[in-house]
Amino acid sequence: MLWNGTGPRSTAPASKHQKGGPHRPHPPDRAKLGTKRHVLTDGQGIPLGVTLTGANVHDKHMRGKTLDAVVLKGSRGPRRPKNLCLDKGYDYKQPEQEARARGVKPHIRRRGEPALTGPIRGKKPRRWVVERTNSWRNNFRALRIRWERIADHYLGFVHLASALITFQAVGRS
Repeated sequence: MLWNGTGPRSTAPASKHQKGGPHRPHPPDRAKLGTKRHVLTDGQGIPLGVTLTGANVHDKHMRGKTLDAVVLKGSRGPRRPKNLCLDKGYDYKQPEQEARARGVKPHIRRRGEPALTGPIRGKKPRRWVVERTNSWRNNFRALRIRWERIADHYLGFVHLASALITFQAVGRS
């Protein structure tokens, strides 16, 4: 029934579609807003696996799911990465055990170790490879700011961007 401006009017609160989803933080938590993309790349910066969480989730909670997101199809069936380079945020026993259980050798910087600055003889830089991949992905307008409310739609765009980055990298080599 429509209200014509006269007589009593219903004061029931209007039901409003709630924003959010499984990959957005809960507002009362007063946490960081947004979505975090957990990325696993090869040595050239080509994305191999991606998972999503809310921005307030610590990286150490997604290490196993990100490793499980990687399945490379080779001529002999599925393959997994052999080495895993992690920063000091993963300096716990659990990430090491999870990586070893998947047949991956972890290389983790330890807390308290001096930071590596500048080039090191005989060693390839590791950290900037992932940062460069994140930069390539941010060149896609649909990913720089999350416009989609449904996490699966956003994850689809992330996978599409990863595929395009891979095709561009293959074209360069």
